[in-house]
Amino acid sequence: MGMKMKKQSILSCMLLIGILCMHSGAAAKPLESLFPEDSREAGLANTTTVEDDPESVVQMVQRSIDNSTRRRELGYLSCGTGNPIDDCWRCDPNWESHRKRLADCAIGFGRDAIGGKHGRFYLITDPNDYDAVTPRPGTLRHAVIQTEPLWIIFQRDMVIQLKEELIMNSYKTIDGRGVNVHIANGPCITAQYVSHIIIHGIHVHDCKPAGNAMVRDSPTHYGWRTICDGDGISIFGGSHIWVDHVSLANCADGLIDAIMGSTAITISNSYFTHHNEVMLLGHSDSYTPDVKMRVTVAYNHFGEGLIQRMPRCRHGYFHVVNNDYTHWEMYAVGGSANPTINSQGNRFLAPANPSAKEVTKRIIGDVEEWSHWNWRSKGDMMLNGAYFVPSGAGASSAYQKASSMEARPSSLVGPLTQNAGVLFCRKGARC
Repeated sequence: MGMKMKKQSILSCMLLIGILCMHSGAAAKPLESLFPEDSREAGLANTTTVEDDPESVVQMVQRSIDNSTRRRELGYLSCGTGNPIDDCWRCDPNWESHRKRLADCAIGFGRDAIGGKHGRFYLITDPNDYDAVTPRPGTLRHAVIQTEPLWIIFQRDMVIQLKEELIMNSYKTIDGRGVNVHIANGPCITAQYVSHIIIHGIHVHDCKPAGNAMVRDSPTHYGWRTICDGDGISIFGGSHIWVDHVSLANCADGLIDAIMGSTAITISNSYFTHHNEVMLLGHSDSYTPDVKMRVTVAYNHFGEGLIQRMPRCRHGYFHVVNNDYTHWEMYAVGGSANPTINSQGNRFLAPANPSAKEVTKRIIGDVEEWSHWNWRSKGDMMLNGAYFVPSGAGASSAYQKASSMEARPSSLVGPLTQNAGVLFCRKGARC
């Protein structure tokens, strides 16, 4: 018996040592150079596909949440938030040396967005926007139009006032961690017919229309741009887009609009304030290519001074999960043209106005038309008289698979969203 126990102890020690060695090796990634070099994967092909089964993605979101919460409960490799995106990277005090780890942390329909993960770092040193046709090296405009994958970071705090809309090329990450970056007081960000974009850790506000001008969108092409709407972030025919920990406010049109067949999008951990039409997902009722649109809206805080469209959806499939709604004046979640809206584990605090207690709004008056649309609320917390008007068949195939997964309880929305918006990050400490 003694010999048997001794052998088991030796085997247990060997197993523990093996696990520790594997973990140590995995954490030893070096930081790529901040200085210009040829990209190792310039022109990387888009090998990922848009998810055909939205319910499987919904279940994948739930698995990530469950795994993160279990780690928190066990105190194992977790920052203790239970937010699966944040717990994926924020635990690391050496985040600055492992910036690209962020690209492995997305969940939901935009989970495959890799941004500039396979490219070099590009350091923004100059906040100016001298010329939209001949941008200078070191400026944000020069960085985002390049054809190669790039992970774009900033040398210092800066306010970037663009002269024309910032037209991004594919495979780019804009990473504002460690500094205070504002894109403001001019036209803002456009992702048009591009893919694999990550926008993280920046302030976007007071965006204005511009246009009727020539604007460069790649090193070899520029063209005439008509007047843009003044969106904070405009996604036009884009795919594999992830917007995370961005603070948005007070733009001329939408804070985030995704239209014209855009899909595979996650909008997470962001803070929205002081705006009317917050988020439009879908171009028009007649634009049927938007039926392929898939968007996850998770862990966001919809805060003070908001009026409507959080989001406003058309066609497509929309998973709205564990968001904190603390202010609206008209409604929170709305839509038209038969979108599928799956609302789970959100916290809705209705305004004092007795006429604005309803969370939902169908942008059409005919009940017979919208009564078959699949809109459901599951596990949402309704406060101050808030109520959600469901529709469609509760046991329909659109929800059958999703009914087996649950968002985190709405009672946890506070800690899940308490760090929504731009994080304070400094070198050598957790964000």
